[in-house]
Amino acid sequence: MMKLSRSLLSRKLSSQTLLSEKCVDVRDVLCSHAFESRAAFSTSVHDFAAKGNSNARVFAPYTVYKGKAALSVSPLLPTFSKIDSGSAGLKVDRRGSMMLTFWPAVAERKYDWEKRQKFALSPTEVGSLISMGAHDVSEFFHDPSMKSSNAGQVSKKLYIKALDGGNGYMVSLTVTNNILKSNERFNVPVTTAEFAVLKTACSFALPHIIGWDWLINQSRKGIEGSPSKVNPQLLDLEWDR
Repeated sequence: MMKLSRSLLSRKLSSQTLLSEKCVDVRDVLCSHAFESRAAFSTSVHDFAAKGNSNARVFAPYTVYKGKAALSVSPLLPTFSKIDSGSAGLKVDRRGSMMLTFWPAVAERKYDWEKRQKFALSPTEVGSLISMGAHDVSEFFHDPSMKSSNAGQVSKKLYIKALDGGNGYMVSLTVTNNILKSNERFNVPVTTAEFAVLKTACSFALPHIIGWDWLINQSRKGIEGSPSKVNPQLLDLEWDR
């Protein structure tokens, strides 16, 4: 069964993601904070008090390392704005997403972070991924200039296909830039177990990226009078290259 989702994403190129080295060894990633990014991988940007640190942030992407590329998945939370100047009520200003980040391998256990590419799954696209069966295929197409004269200049296609024999899935990202005349492709095979973790994590994150955790728990400390609980720099990451 083919599931096709085409999304119009108009986003500014405004984010800044930091990393100390160009090529990173997987062992360094597992033992240090080398992959911590101020912009991309925050699963929670809510300040919390823990051991006296009231401004700590949590960085917890789910990452799969393979021979030719690596894939990391992390939720981006929505932003909120006040309904009007005289009300304490909030509304969702921009829904969140599940950010998939791909970066290529340059040697055994080494990956080039500077050549990363991102793909932001909308809540509906997350639903398509979650509902995938053992023999399904999903395809998602993003073009920031769709329905305009600049359509097709830069586009991204995410393709997820079940492998023959039910032994896992192939997750592929193709980035076409007709301005630079470049075509990048990332292929990351994931096992059935890895895909199950991905689907479960997406299912857990879905209510959060649409803002329903705030709706259900409106007594959460700090929601009143706080128009946005997400740093704007955490947004617009898919088209930062």
